[in-house]
Amino acid sequence: MGVGISLAGLASAVANQGGIGVISVTGLGFVHPPVNNVHFKVGNVLSLRKEIQTARAQTKGLIGVNILIALTDYGELAQTAWEEGIDFIFMGAGLPIQKPEAIPEETWKAILTKVVPIVSSDRAARIICRNWQKHYNMVPDAFVLEGPLAGGHLGFHKAHLELPEYQLERLLPEVIEAIKPFEEKYQKPISVIAAGGVYSGADIFKFLQLGAQGVQMATRFIATHECDAAEAFKQSIVDCKKEDLIIIDSPVGLPGRAMNNAFLQTVSKGLGQPTKCPWKCLQTCDFTKAPYCIAKALLSAHTGELDKGFVFSGANAYRIEKMTSVPELMDSLIVEYRSAADYFHKKQDWYKTKTS
Repeated sequence: MGVGISLAGLASAVANQGGIGVISVTGLGFVHPPVNNVHFKVGNVLSLRKEIQTARAQTKGLIGVNILIALTDYGELAQTAWEEGIDFIFMGAGLPIQKPEAIPEETWKAILTKVVPIVSSDRAARIICRNWQKHYNMVPDAFVLEGPLAGGHLGFHKAHLELPEYQLERLLPEVIEAIKPFEEKYQKPISVIAAGGVYSGADIFKFLQLGAQGVQMATRFIATHECDAAEAFKQSIVDCKKEDLIIIDSPVGLPGRAMNNAFLQTVSKGLGQPTKCPWKCLQTCDFTKAPYCIAKALLSAHTGELDKGFVFSGANAYRIEKMTSVPELMDSLIVEYRSAADYFHKKQDWYKTKTS
């Protein structure tokens, strides 16, 4: 949902409906023109403060930020979010085996902000818990478990994306089991939030039945009036067909799910390689080998210049047929959830009757 797709507008709208609204931190210094004349790291911090404060002015609900660990200013951004009293810090695109260096250790232990790493396996969750236990005598408050149907960067090898053993339904029980010893040791629940391909209220019901304490959804919220992206970006989701969705190699060093277009077709031909890097925003990006500048591509897409960039989207993007509002979408998810729950309980009652 970055660069600039989920900002204060979408986040506050979701929070006002009882969800956790999430601001994507990636590239904020490029999104706000007034700070483009300063170093991008300074611009990122100033813009993050602005987005959090704007969201807070529009909602009394829960607000989080999503920070890529691969960002070169990951620590400064985490500290800024904490200073602004953010409710949640979600950490993706890497394993946060160490705390952000900018936050003092005594503060890290007493922090009221909930810290939620994003993982794709039980092994990753276990590694994080062991490292935090060893170095800080603490564990995360929750994990987002992101399956291979997600949009954007994926924590899987390409060859594993469609294998049954790597699907979210299979991974979820494994992660829940992996964190049980740490829950017992610290006498606290560690919530697992299911993500990646969660589309309907029925999906939400299914994953809660499998043991998740919540779900994370992104792609469906792009096609809302409150989404912070340009109309052309949002309309591309509505117009998407199943065959438009492809897996790309991102300069971040991970595969990603995106919507095929002329820009990506040009990239696939080996054209458009960057000749310089003005920002060095990603630790894992070597511009001399990168096929394109992902920061520029995603910023162009955010502003609607899809000939110069592309749209990240989840595997179910093609199922979206129209624009809607966040309240309408949330209401429909609740109706679908209740319908799935009613069907499940009726089926259980029928089975009990047949077997009694």
